Amino acid sequence: MSAVNIPAIPDLGQLTDEITIFAGPCSVESPEQFEEVAECVASLGLTWIRGGAFKPRTNPHSFQGLGEEGLKIMKAVGEKHGLLTLTEVMDTAHCELVHSYVDGLQVGARNFQNFSLLKKIGQVTAESKKMVLYKRGLSGSMSEWLAATDYITDCGNDNVVLCERGIRTFETATRFTLDIAAVPVIHKQSLHPICIDVSHPAGQRDLVPSLAKAAVAAGADSLMIEVHPNPPAALSDGPQQLTPAQFVQLVDELRVLAAALGKRIV
Repeated sequence: MSAVNIPAIPDLGQLTDEITIFAGPCSVESPEQFEEVAECVASLGLTWIRGGAFKPRTNPHSFQGLGEEGLKIMKAVGEKHGLLTLTEVMDTAHCELVHSYVDGLQVGARNFQNFSLLKKIGQVTAESKKMVLYKRGLSGSMSEWLAATDYITDCGNDNVVLCERGIRTFETATRFTLDIAAVPVIHKQSLHPICIDVSHPAGQRDLVPSLAKAAVAAGADSLMIEVHPNPPAALSDGPQQLTPAQFVQLVDELRVLAAALGKRIV
């Protein structure tokens, strides 16, 4: 079967009436697993699929990702289904490699102030202008977040999306505390769009829909939602990942909410 035409990489640094969803498993585990999620994402008419190839894990004995093999799976599946791909870069040594396979590069919360990595990503993407999704750190203030963004943009790439993924507080009912106020604050203080990762602050899949709806209502420009064919068997973050059926239902509900705000889900 011939490959589906992949859309041109959009400049998400330009605010529009679209709400982009970055959906996919926490980790790329196998071609079959990633393919099943991609079929679901593509069937909904969405644009991006995400997944981890290099995984930053608190426990060094936990699954660390498939590395380059995971990148190859993402590229092949993305091209097959006409989806743009997004994955995390953990190390300056991996920037060119990751850049050669995917359409968007993610900076994770643990690398929030890894300034060498931020500069390297800015340099590597300066010509391609591929999107850089830059996550807020566990204890990072918004002013620190905005200031560090310049490490990327000063190196030549303004196509940066800021991603709120929850901060660490005294609260234990959720995995992290989602700072929904980041949406209006970032819109007030920056020209960069903001994404809300609703899976990590929830930590539990039954909380994800409510956080996603709150993010849309608050004016988020994009959402990150983790989806896995069989969450109980996931090699990382199983409890917070939606099944494809749950994801389809959530997207249907988000489209109704977005439409009420004069926006559309892509």
